Amino acid sequence: SGHVQLPPPQNVTLLSKDFDMILTWTPGDSSPPDVTYTVRYESQERMDKWIKVPHCKNIHSTSCNLTCVLPNFFVKVRARVKAVSGRFQSPWVESQFKEYHLDVELAPPVLTVNVKENLIHVNASFPLATCVESFSWMYDLNLWKAGSEDKKQYEGIFRKNTVTIDTTALQGNYCLNARSSFQSIDFKYSKFSQPVCVLLNHKG
Repeated sequence: SGHVQLPPPQNVTLLSKDFDMILTWTPGDSSPPDVTYTVRYESQERMDKWIKVPHCKNIHSTSCNLTCVLPNFFVKVRARVKAVSGRFQSPWVESQFKEYHLDVELAPPVLTVNVKENLIHVNASFPLATCVESFSWMYDLNLWKAGSEDKKQYEGIFRKNTVTIDTTALQGNYCLNARSSFQSIDFKYSKFSQPVCVLLNHKG
């Protein structure tokens, strides 16, 4: 029929990154410059029903955030993407199955450290999508004197809670870092955040 097909997207991957579930891909070889992409997903609850993703229809970018589209965080899903240009389109290309709850990859929290007279108040914030706010993310916090290997650990702190540390007995440069944790079947952890260092009880 002389119907020209567009080259299909490549490296189609459902990626769990920093609390999100994102479909990523790269353009097919020699794709035209005006190419756009459309994404659908399928849940293992309802196989063979590919569901449209309104914010990922005819998009120019090569990724689609599916986090808050997922109907159930405890069921495996996969996604597919096709390229479109004018009246031509590519075949659909499918990702592998992933489940948010089991496969989620955590980002380190961002620490806010507030030094008062003899106290440090520490808060951790997470780059969370609103739809997963209710999950019981926690964090572990370390405190140590700069240059020392001896770390005081505070484990399993719920993310809404501020940690207050009494610094009356501490003097000098102290550092803090934290990692996110989350219990699915077993505990998952992020990497530790970059240290935040503060000078304590500096009699200057």
